[in-house]
Amino acid sequence: MSKLLAVPLKKSSEVDVIKPLTNLIKSAYSDPSSQNVHYAEAVSEFSKQRNTAIWKFFEKYESSLDIVYSYYDQLCYLETKIPVHELQIPFKWKDAFDKGSIFGGRMSLTHTNLAYEKVCVLFNIAALQSSIAASQGVDSDESLKLSAKLFQQSAGIFQYLKGATPAAIPSEPTPDLNPETLGVLSSLMLAQAQEVFITKAIKDSMKDVIIAKLCCQAEELYSDVMRGMQKDNLRNLWEKDWIPTVAGKQAGFHAMFQFYQSLVCRASKRVGEEISRLQEAVELFKAAQSRSGSPTLFEEYSSRAQRNLTESKKDNDFIYNEMIPDIKSLPSPGKAQLAKALPIAAPMNPNHHDIFSELVPVVLHQALTAAEARKNETVNSEILKLREATQTLNGVLASLNLPAAVENSDSGSGLPPSLLEKSNDVKQKGGIDSINKFIKELPELLTRNREILDEAERLLDEERDSDNQLRSQFKDKWTRIPSEKLTEMFRSNTKKYREVINNAVEADKIVRQKFEKHVKGIELLSMSGEQISESIPSGTGSINTNSTTVQKLRSLMESVETIKAERDVIESELKSATVNMKEQFLKALAQDGAINEPAISISEIGKALSPLQSQVQESIERQKTLIDDIQSAHSDFTAETGNTGGSREALFSELASAYDSFIELQGNLQEGTKFYNDLTQLLLVFQNKVSDFCFARKTEKDELLKDLTTQSSRQTPGPTPSVPSHYSSTTTTDSTDSNPSIPPSMPSNPASGSMGNIPYPQNVQGMPMPYGALPNAPYPTYVPPPMPQGFNPYATLPYPNSGYYTGFPQGPQPGHYGTYPGSYAPQQQGGYPNQKPPGW
Repeated sequence: MSKLLAVPLKKSSEVDVIKPLTNLIKSAYSDPSSQNVHYAEAVSEFSKQRNTAIWKFFEKYESSLDIVYSYYDQLCYLETKIPVHELQIPFKWKDAFDKGSIFGGRMSLTHTNLAYEKVCVLFNIAALQSSIAASQGVDSDESLKLSAKLFQQSAGIFQYLKGATPAAIPSEPTPDLNPETLGVLSSLMLAQAQEVFITKAIKDSMKDVIIAKLCCQAEELYSDVMRGMQKDNLRNLWEKDWIPTVAGKQAGFHAMFQFYQSLVCRASKRVGEEISRLQEAVELFKAAQSRSGSPTLFEEYSSRAQRNLTESKKDNDFIYNEMIPDIKSLPSPGKAQLAKALPIAAPMNPNHHDIFSELVPVVLHQALTAAEARKNETVNSEILKLREATQTLNGVLASLNLPAAVENSDSGSGLPPSLLEKSNDVKQKGGIDSINKFIKELPELLTRNREILDEAERLLDEERDSDNQLRSQFKDKWTRIPSEKLTEMFRSNTKKYREVINNAVEADKIVRQKFEKHVKGIELLSMSGEQISESIPSGTGSINTNSTTVQKLRSLMESVETIKAERDVIESELKSATVNMKEQFLKALAQDGAINEPAISISEIGKALSPLQSQVQESIERQKTLIDDIQSAHSDFTAETGNTGGSREALFSELASAYDSFIELQGNLQEGTKFYNDLTQLLLVFQNKVSDFCFARKTEKDELLKDLTTQSSRQTPGPTPSVPSHYSSTTTTDSTDSNPSIPPSMPSNPASGSMGNIPYPQNVQGMPMPYGALPNAPYPTYVPPPMPQGFNPYATLPYPNSGYYTGFPQGPQPGHYGTYPGSYAPQQQGGYPNQKPPGW
């Protein structure tokens, strides 16, 4: 077996995968308790796998294959578990065929998507397979079998990459990943696999006619390789001995075909045809040695052909006297192709286990989070109905000075027992000081959020200005995608975050106005009983407790307390309601291969929440009757007592309203503070995404600048070194080369370094598309990060109000500062209303 060619390896740089992958998993699976994900250990193991695989590529042993197979399998597993286009890791790989120059530097390309990493790893797997296959000996059947198998597997990988690379690398790839290059490499691996089968057939002493057919097919395969290698845009790419070697083998296997077919003719006594074929074989063997530059190529078979030709001519001259036909007129015995491009095995290493097995598939996770968002929207809607009804009821009672009007004043403080109880509750909850504290903190929280958003916008502006400046400097040579196209959704979400903050400011004003309206009443309720008594005007202080109207009003007040207690229970049950649709989604995924999330979610949510929704509706209907009864009874009470409401009763009514406002304000301010704190985390997530994007773009920019600088250096003729002799035979340059003066052996097209479709949430941009992403967007669409989860009185309307996305995904759990929002979890109705919320 003659010399076999091995494909050179791509080289990669070490990169930190732990931080971005950890951040993404934390945000995509923001509820570790539900997923039970021990991702820290898994991420660390993944990082070790990559570092080990990168070095194992250069250890050309069969044992290295299992390790690199395992890393590729893990990449395949991982892309089904996370939104891979959000994984901002700048993977850098150098061109396998670039030989560098005296000026230093190699052609390379940096991309941040996982698909690019997979393509480069697959290329290196195929290259490693070719190296191990080429190094096998011919002495044992096992070595030959391994060599043939690896060459066929390598051919299958290069064939797969030919179609997969354009989708994985939207920018101009490095020359080794050019589809035409990959096509030639696939053909070369197939031809060499056929050559191994020929060696095995000869070693096994198979019939001459079979070997002849195998050689005929090998000659055709090497002819295809030769045509591909000599294309103008590829011929300068290969190692200097590749084209001579392939040319020599093409002629050599044509000679082998003629030689073995001559043996078939000898066996059947067709001496004339035998001589014609031997003459052709002898000439072709000489051509093979001449083209390859190796006088030993096919030397043994060349000598045998020459001996056989001498013998056959002698026999023909003395015995047979047959005419020697023209070689072109002889029939072909046919071809036999044993070498086939083998498909990529899945998994490549059956013994490898998925280290992220505890993470559910990203499609299922997106469906679950979208369903949770739908459930939260329904829950929030029902809670709002309850709270609006309670606020209406409180307003009616306050206007009628109930229940204070039907209570005797406390002998010690002069206050009705209900007001005294409310005063004690206010003081227990911190009184006016607690409200002042919250109101003082809000501006600080607001300022912090604005500063984070301003910093994210500054990073985007800085990256854009740098890109525009370099584009203006290098013009057409600056080949990467403009920043405006990649940051369109970032800008859009920056604008939306500003709208959220501006709406929050308006909501804060409403809270402050309400506080200022009731501040005197809250201050009075925060005082001691004696101080309150001194502020209350004198009055009769007693009522006829045996009066029918008084008894009726007191009974109605008990009904009011009952309905409020029931609503607290209903609200608690709504907040804790769970709808587990995992089984239904898994069943749909298994049956149909897809999940119809809206249809399943609406059905299951309706089943789970229908009883509670009925209770909400029943409570609201019961309140209407209760209010009518209270107003009627109060009219009878007023007519009976003649109490039309003096200053004392007016103050009691004011205090009752102040108490209701205090409870509402305290709840709103607490939730508003939590909202701002959660928004801070989300803005930090957003800022980190912007920062990662800018870092990846900077890495890409540096690589492209390096390539352009290197190219410029190569284009400047050096005064001393002369062009090597092996360049002289080539005069055609790559049609895409901007400067024909570059020596032909130098790759003429520098790696563009373009980021391509930055994995930016094609929902927060384009990866496996999360719920709500635009399906036909030309660039990845970025679904905005979530707003704080759970019921939020600041958020009575969905935000943003878009036709294709009805709610934000769930944000990270408290404490996960700086993590990605990732896949999208349930969300309450986010944002701030532009109108006064109910009850404010």
